[in-house]
Amino acid sequence: MSNEKPILGLTLGDPAGIGPEITARTLAEPESAELARGLAIGDAPVLRRALGVLGLDVEVNAIRELGQARFEPGVIDVLDLGIVTADLPWGEVSATAGKAAVAAIETATKLALDGEIAAVVTSPINKEAIWAAGSQHLGHTEMLGELTGSARFNTMFWVAGLKIFFATRHLSLRQAIDKITKPNIEHAIREAYTALEVFGTKAPTLAVAALNPHGGENGKFGDEEIVAIAPAVEAARADGLNVVGPIPADSVFHQGLQGRFDGVLSLYHDQGHIASKTYDFDGTVSVTVGLPILRTSVDHGTAFDIAGTGKASHGTMRAAFRAAVDLAPYAPKLPEIYPPAR
Repeated sequence: MSNEKPILGLTLGDPAGIGPEITARTLAEPESAELARGLAIGDAPVLRRALGVLGLDVEVNAIRELGQARFEPGVIDVLDLGIVTADLPWGEVSATAGKAAVAAIETATKLALDGEIAAVVTSPINKEAIWAAGSQHLGHTEMLGELTGSARFNTMFWVAGLKIFFATRHLSLRQAIDKITKPNIEHAIREAYTALEVFGTKAPTLAVAALNPHGGENGKFGDEEIVAIAPAVEAARADGLNVVGPIPADSVFHQGLQGRFDGVLSLYHDQGHIASKTYDFDGTVSVTVGLPILRTSVDHGTAFDIAGTGKASHGTMRAAFRAAVDLAPYAPKLPEIYPPAR
C-alpha cells in the first residue's frame, strides 16, 4: 500500500435496516475523512434517503467505478449498484433487499481481492432477506469465506484492546459443548494465536476460557477442562506458544480487559459476546480472521424496529471504520498467511 490514506469500502447492508443510516453518519464525520478515504457500496437512492432521515447536508456522488470517486469533504462517494429504489419499505424483510445486500458484499470483496480497497467494513444484513434472495449462507462470514476461497475464516472481537476469539460459533449450546474436544480446542488455540501475531501483537499471551462453573472444580461440575481444554493448552505450550488456561469464564474476560492477556479464546458464541458487549456495546468490533482480505464489521443486527427513524447509534460502525484504519497496514500480507484453499 502507498502512503496515501487507505480506501475503505463500507457496504450499506440490508437497505431496509439501519445500515444506510449508520454508514451515512460515519462517512459524513470529518474525523473519518481525516483517517481514510471512505467509499459506500450499495444503492445511491438508499443512501440519499438515509441522509434525508438524518437531516445531513451531504452530497452523494454516485459512481460506477472507483476512479470516479472524489473523496472530498462534504461528499459521500457511493458505488451505485442500481438494485434498490428509494421507495423500498423500511423495516421489512424482502428478497429485493436481500439481493442488494448480497451484491454489496460481493462487490466489496472483489475490490478487496483486486487490491483496490484496503478493507471491507460491513453493515448488518438480514438472514431471512438474503435467503429469500437465494443465498444459502448462514451470514456474512460464511459468504466471505466462499467468495475468497478460504476455509479458515473465524471471528475475532476487538474491544478496549482485547481480542476475543471463538472456538465454536453458530451452534446450539448443546452442539457447541459436543465440539469441546482436545483436537478442536488445540486447533482453535493455534488459529487465535496466529491471528494475534498477524495483527501486530508480538509474543502474545492467549488465555483459554473454561467451560464449566469454577472451571469444573476438578471434575465435580464437568470434566471438559480435564479431558479436553487443559490438554490442548499443554500441547500448545509444548510447541512454544504462550497460552494459559483454562481460566473460569467469570473472570478471564475481566483479566484480559485489565491487560493481563492479549487475547481470550471463548468456547461458545454467547460466552464471548456477552462479555464484550456488556463491557462496551458500541466499541466492540468484529474482525473476520483467516481471510485473504481485511474485513471489519458492526456487531449488531439490522434493527428493523428503528430503521428509518434516525435513532440508530453509529458508534459500532465508527469503531469498525477506525479498526479497519488501524489494521489496514497488515492487509497486504493476509493473502500470504491465509491463501485461498481453492
